[in-house]
Amino acid sequence: MIPAVVLFDLDDTLFAHSRAVASGVAAYRAAHGGALAAADDAVELARWYALEEHHYHRYLAGEIDYREQRRHRARGFVEPFELDLSNDVDADNWFGRYLVEYERAWELFDDTLPALDALQALRPDVRFGVITNAELPFQRSKMDVTGLASRIELTIASGDVGVAKPHPRIFQYACDRFGVEPGAAVYVGDRLDTDAIGAASAGLTGVWLDRKGLATDDEKARAAASGVLIISGLGDLPTALSIQA
Repeated sequence: MIPAVVLFDLDDTLFAHSRAVASGVAAYRAAHGGALAAADDAVELARWYALEEHHYHRYLAGEIDYREQRRHRARGFVEPFELDLSNDVDADNWFGRYLVEYERAWELFDDTLPALDALQALRPDVRFGVITNAELPFQRSKMDVTGLASRIELTIASGDVGVAKPHPRIFQYACDRFGVEPGAAVYVGDRLDTDAIGAASAGLTGVWLDRKGLATDDEKARAAASGVLIISGLGDLPTALSIQA
């Protein structure tokens, strides 16, 4: 009953990205000292997330390159504290020191490997892949460090394909690499439109991972209209796919 190919988003689906960001920002601010360390934790974390969302999507849209989006995030974050990162080298170095703290906190969600095990127990020949809106080397390093790489057959990155989710071409490209039609594949991700509806629009079974249980009635209705399944944890995936089949 489990499809031949199960594809996943990486950040905040299999890999606890936001949790690592929160830890990394807090640790780096403390190490930095001064006014940056003394500022309100919740406010500064919210600002960091907002800058990440804004500038990373500018990168995905092709407005700026990958390194430049990091520089913009660094500059925007320190601006209220009158720190000057106008020089590219200074901005790169600042972001690099944050990355050290972010990488210290890399880990998978507790339900990631058990979910893969459960799917494989139900269908021993199931194949796993990742589609990520990012640069492949950085995402592969996350998978290597956490031990996920050995479980994933193919990792498809928007930086290599030239288009990002929710464009149907990246989903079709992944299916082509696996040698299956979209109808024989599932895609699981934590973003309704970018991941689940994007995959469903490309002909895959889209699964929205709503870990926080914050889906609104409108979101549930849009998911249903697109044939998207909603789960609250990866542990629910085997049952959801079996019922769907």
